[in-house]
Amino acid sequence: MLQNAKVALVTGASSGIGKEVARRLAADGLFVLVHYGKNRAGAEDTLKVIKNEGGCGECICFDIRNSGLVDETLDNFFKTNTDKKIYAVVQNAGITNDTLTGLMSDEMFDSVIATNLSGGFHVLRWASRRLLKHRDGAIVAISSLSGQMGNPGQINYAASKAGLIAMVKTLAKEVGKRNIRVNAVAPGIIETSMISEIPHLDEIKKQIPLARFGDPCEVAGAVSFLCGKDSSYITGQTISVNGGIYCH
Repeated sequence: MLQNAKVALVTGASSGIGKEVARRLAADGLFVLVHYGKNRAGAEDTLKVIKNEGGCGECICFDIRNSGLVDETLDNFFKTNTDKKIYAVVQNAGITNDTLTGLMSDEMFDSVIATNLSGGFHVLRWASRRLLKHRDGAIVAISSLSGQMGNPGQINYAASKAGLIAMVKTLAKEVGKRNIRVNAVAPGIIETSMISEIPHLDEIKKQIPLARFGDPCEVAGAVSFLCGKDSSYITGQTISVNGGIYCH
């Protein structure tokens, strides 16, 4: 197989955790498909960083809410690039739309479910179909601390991220016999641009045993592990990267 023939798809790789995951997997020697939905400039910056660090990749755009577009765009890439084979899929793309349950509109709830849960399903379904043909590979879904323990004002987000964990557990049982591993990573509070939207940060930090917020590269490290050979006997699991604020 040619150099960088193994491909990793990272959805939502324009910034934050997705960007760091894309960088790390490129550093691991994978050809990275840097996915974006709207933030083309961010995706191009991620790809620039990857190439400056000696990695390889390409930007790819589709709306994960559109199942037909997900399948068509990704299938066309591999039809055109016959020297490449999908190996790792990281479902990271997602949105928030927060408010208390009593104040949440149907649109606020449905928009988050459509992107995070239904969109996540579209990506995981494509990944399972493709990887079953190769009988090798790793799928990682980025869940959240909110999906594990709930969080006020995030009933939509928490439900979507808990649903991803349930899908991971189910898919792992379906594809394990074909040497495909499926796991989740659940970040706690990570230092990204979204952290400014979280209220009472000082009080929250006091509850974290490691007494700090996480770095995106620490989440990327967990994803790298789950995509690599050292996790060859791990599937159907959720790795929490949260500084100890939630233990299970």
